[in-house]
Amino acid sequence: MTQTDTELKTILTRARVIAVVGVSLNPVRPSYFVARYLALKGYRVIGVNPGHAGDMLFGEPVRGSLADCPPEVDMIDLFRRSEHVEPIVAEALEVFPGLKTVWMQIGVVNDAAAALARARGVDVVMDRCPKIEYQRLFGELRRGGFATGIISSRL
Repeated sequence: MTQTDTELKTILTRARVIAVVGVSLNPVRPSYFVARYLALKGYRVIGVNPGHAGDMLFGEPVRGSLADCPPEVDMIDLFRRSEHVEPIVAEALEVFPGLKTVWMQIGVVNDAAAALARARGVDVVMDRCPKIEYQRLFGELRRGGFATGIISSRL
């Protein structure tokens, strides 16, 4: 199922606490700059990565698992391979009573995980990036995908 722009805007407007599963602390990794962007937009971002558990990221300790996250997480953003997503979604449905959205990043598609979430009334977005969608829907992307408004090779 592909969401309309209105549905995506609703999802991004209602989300408050986002668990970014598979986040990296390396600033050149996509998971880092997406998480950073979301934090700069006012979301509370909880990083989830057992390899970085206890490290700080945007004012929050990175958690080793979803079970270690605060229960008010209402959206998960998955930076994991498609074949690893189903058990993560099952855990999220178990530990987050107010979960409203499962978001799978660009290249991540898992129909079984999506069906599991939708059966519980949770919205599912697959093969998209919340940073890109936020920028597109809230007027931050301009020609060529740059937010500067100026594209030049001049120094």
